[in-house]
Amino acid sequence: MGVKELTLFFIIASLTFSLYFFPIRFTRPITGYNPIIKTPILKSEKQYPVSFAYLISASAGDSEKLKRLLLALYHPANYYLIHIDSGAPEVEHEEMIEFVSGQPVFAQVGNVWIVGKPNLVTYRGPTMLATTLHAMSMLLRTCNWDWFINLSASDYPLVTQDDLIDAFSEVPRDLNFIQHSSRLGWKLTKRGKPIIIDPGLYGANKSEIWWVIKQRTLPTAFKLYTGSAWTILSRSFSEYCVVGWDNLPRTLLLYYTNFVSSPEGYFQTLICNSEDYKNTTVNHDLHYIAWDTPPKQHPRTLGIKDYKKIVMSHRPFARKFKLDDPVLDKIDRDLLGRHGRSHFGYGGWCSKSDKMRKCLFLHGERYGQLKPGRGSRRLRALLTKNLSPVNFSKRQCR
Repeated sequence: MGVKELTLFFIIASLTFSLYFFPIRFTRPITGYNPIIKTPILKSEKQYPVSFAYLISASAGDSEKLKRLLLALYHPANYYLIHIDSGAPEVEHEEMIEFVSGQPVFAQVGNVWIVGKPNLVTYRGPTMLATTLHAMSMLLRTCNWDWFINLSASDYPLVTQDDLIDAFSEVPRDLNFIQHSSRLGWKLTKRGKPIIIDPGLYGANKSEIWWVIKQRTLPTAFKLYTGSAWTILSRSFSEYCVVGWDNLPRTLLLYYTNFVSSPEGYFQTLICNSEDYKNTTVNHDLHYIAWDTPPKQHPRTLGIKDYKKIVMSHRPFARKFKLDDPVLDKIDRDLLGRHGRSHFGYGGWCSKSDKMRKCLFLHGERYGQLKPGRGSRRLRALLTKNLSPVNFSKRQCR
């Protein structure tokens, strides 16, 4: 083989190698709806201090709740990824794609996506955790944000996104809001020892998890933690979960594949066993959730009688709500400044003046402007309390 042939062979081999081993952006379309980003808005001189990436998960029958939640949560500074369980009827997937693609503001900004190839999610199985990690990976590849927030269609915001952005503007970007505890109690024997198999990992149809007769001993290589499945995670920790530079994220992912309700333990166990991140935890999920006494398997459904407690909790999110419950109308009107089902939550980006408190369209000249209200003050009080020396370090991983 001559020098020319050898050189040509080397170039071809190098190109082939690069195609396999160097990441390529958007090698596959990630969504059912891919809006066009209008660069003049995003290149505005005035930018927002922080931004959030939302995963909103929904199942069969959640379409109407999902639409309402998305409009209440929307803000041009943030990013929204919608996952509808693959077990939901095809008509619901198509209905949501039509709804998102038909919103002029979504198309104008280009920050709302729908997972084009959704996962089959099994209740109490690891497929829910797999969906969350999948969403993290997609959002890390596509946009810049500061915190990742996972919600379901049964959640609802209690502050405007202007309030949320304003309150978090002075929070250190490496903090993770993740409720956790090493006191597992009954969960040690009911979740730590049982072995389950989730058919949703390999089957095309939804079915219940399988319980293996033989149980396993508790781990000694790491310490188990448990907590809320609803978290606000930093971009840095999200990157660690997806492309961790040590093997702990993958080791724990394999372990939690056979663990009951893995979303209530995986992130807690991972962050508290990591030397790099265990001191970045704020032991709070920032959700208002009401439980029966004694607690049942699911939290109580919130209603109008819970409104005062919801507001006094100072938390930015609450769950769970029924479709179009009257308390949602009161939250819309009194907390979010929404005066119609087609309106967005009140914010500087969509309001022409303080007298016209209607948010229907994006006013490009107001991009980057915040109009926080009482919700920001309430949330700041909660954050200040949890970040105080008395609560912050003493309530971290133990």
